Amino acid sequence: MTNLTIGCGAYDRTWPLIANKIQTDEFKLNWEIMPPEEAFLKGMVHHEFDLTEMSFSTYLLQLSRGENAYTAIPVFASRAFRHSAIYIRTGAAIEKPEDLQGRRIGVPEYQLTANVWARGILSDEYGVRSEDIKWLACDIDEKGRVEKVSADLPSKFNLKFMGMEETLWGLMQRGEIDAIIAPRAPKAFTEGDPGIERLFPDTKSAEQDYFKKTGIFPIMHLVGIRNTLLAENPNLAGILYGAFEKARQHAVQELNQVAYFYVMLPWLVDHMKETKDFMGEDYWTYGIAKNRKVIETMCRYSYEQGLAKKLFTADEIFAPV
Repeated sequence: MTNLTIGCGAYDRTWPLIANKIQTDEFKLNWEIMPPEEAFLKGMVHHEFDLTEMSFSTYLLQLSRGENAYTAIPVFASRAFRHSAIYIRTGAAIEKPEDLQGRRIGVPEYQLTANVWARGILSDEYGVRSEDIKWLACDIDEKGRVEKVSADLPSKFNLKFMGMEETLWGLMQRGEIDAIIAPRAPKAFTEGDPGIERLFPDTKSAEQDYFKKTGIFPIMHLVGIRNTLLAENPNLAGILYGAFEKARQHAVQELNQVAYFYVMLPWLVDHMKETKDFMGEDYWTYGIAKNRKVIETMCRYSYEQGLAKKLFTADEIFAPV
């Protein structure tokens, strides 16, 4: 049995593999459990693992440049709606998404997957195009952020790096930006500072309306396999995809049983019913067939926003499974 290292988060859909509830006869996975940002840095940038959790956006960027050390399988370690990722400065006369047109918006990094989805939604649904925004980049709250992967945008996009001594919250306090797009909430927002609020105050309703209209449940993170391993064993992708799919099915089964609760939510049964009533019974699937629209929407967003150097199709970006 071959040992493979993997850097990835411990989620309900990966835990059955971490705990060896799901195994393969051919490979043993040696897990290094870590937050996704750390997995991206150690895996996608420094190539420390055989398998790694990957930022969807960074993967498309690297793939289009021929710089990807990993090839993805259609396993979606993280999905999330991203209307909640857009924060606005109170008093900036922003009452609706269209009011962001031509504004100055801060991002921790332009190429983050959450930011790509948020910008794509603003463009598709509200006509706010990325090339019409002035983008300012630095860390949200802590000074010293270093860009993990350079965006290298075409000249029509206006992106300025603000330096390691600036923060997005500091820029917002001084009125130098009107909004922040970020996967994590600024501390000021979580602490209830009156100077910052969400663009969509009723985030859940906005996201449900978006899903009802588009059928899209955004994909954030993929799982990638080192290219050299795939070259040595072309069957590896299919074997690992099967293992991750079995782990996902196990997690679904655990979420749906009622004798005990799989996660620490006292009204889990109600949450599950509400979600399935709205999104359908099988709302978090793997594979290309059931996810082609969401995959190719992300591919389009990456290309339209100046990141990927070509417009990929879903079939081009995954190893055959």
